[in-house]
Amino acid sequence: MSNRWLQVGTGLLLACGLCLAQDQADMQQQIAEHNRKAQEYLHQKRPELALRELQALVALDPTNTDALANIGVLLFFKGDCANAVPPLQAANAQRSGLWRVQFLLAVCEGRLGDQAAARTGFESAFPHLEDPKLKLEAGTALIEIYESADDLDKAAQLVKTLRADNPTNVTLLYESYRLHTKLAGEAMLALSLADPGSAEMHQVIGHEALRYGDFPGAIAQYRDAIKINPKLSGIHLELGDALNNSTNPAIKSQAEGEYKLAVELNPRDERALCRLAETEAEHGDVDRANSNYAAATKLAPADIDAQLGLAKVLLIMRKPDVAQPILENVLQLEPENEMAHYQLSRLYWQKGRKDDANREVELYKKYKAMKEKLRDLYKQMRITPPDAIAAALAEPNQK
Repeated sequence: MSNRWLQVGTGLLLACGLCLAQDQADMQQQIAEHNRKAQEYLHQKRPELALRELQALVALDPTNTDALANIGVLLFFKGDCANAVPPLQAANAQRSGLWRVQFLLAVCEGRLGDQAAARTGFESAFPHLEDPKLKLEAGTALIEIYESADDLDKAAQLVKTLRADNPTNVTLLYESYRLHTKLAGEAMLALSLADPGSAEMHQVIGHEALRYGDFPGAIAQYRDAIKINPKLSGIHLELGDALNNSTNPAIKSQAEGEYKLAVELNPRDERALCRLAETEAEHGDVDRANSNYAAATKLAPADIDAQLGLAKVLLIMRKPDVAQPILENVLQLEPENEMAHYQLSRLYWQKGRKDDANREVELYKKYKAMKEKLRDLYKQMRITPPDAIAAALAEPNQK
């Protein structure tokens, strides 16, 4: 009996095995058919039918990552984030490195109000996104999340990262301005609460006065700061700039002394070296001006003001061959720099290259007209442009 039942049992097991194999073959065939139809419908741009086939496929094979991801994508573009999240999560869990899936998942989580999950998702996907549009969208969404969490430093840093790849994106430029203005306001408030009578507080008030063209007010604040701390970083340079903008010759003449103090306190301050060199050139001391401009360019080779100043002095010293590569380098860094075109036109005149000189004069006029529009804009705003912009908008000395 035992042998007989053993034979019967073995026969049943073999039969079940054949059935199982047959069932698996049928299932694989069905999966393949659903996948074929889904691809066909997608090619025909019939997403609803494709979605139905993919869902049937996943019902048979829940571990099919590609099908899960495609279901999530189709639901996402259908606007159904609530139902898109589960398949996107499943696909993301099954296979690492699906950064586009992670991006879409984060977008859905953000739309559904789960900001913590969205932040984690965007932070994970952002460094790996290669498509510029997706990277920009992910970064922009992340900036909004950071700002809503009052994490302004991270938001500002991310704006800087995005601007490196999108330098003319006006939305990012505005975000940069707005975030840094907000950060400046918060820092000023914190400083006023921490020590309202500090030298730094007077320096900040002076800087704000300077922004709005109140040069006497700025000078007074900077002097108060120096009384408290004569070695305060940057204070003599800022006071020198305020004095240099005065219409009173007696007050204006005091700027050079402040620039000298700034250089004494920090010999590696290329901005102070440039300002000092500029005053020395105006007073006819071209040798000292040349020395200080050269020192500034060594400290900061990308400082356009230093390079332009050095080229200008070299032209005064009748050294056009030395000045020419400097001016050409400036125009490589900043092709619209009107002062560089003006100085290059002078150089070409010295060399007798009239056609080249006339071309540079036309470019100078073109960019000067553009800068005039910007000057008018700042006048309408009734503020003094920041140092970098003020330098860019400055009229070239046509001596």
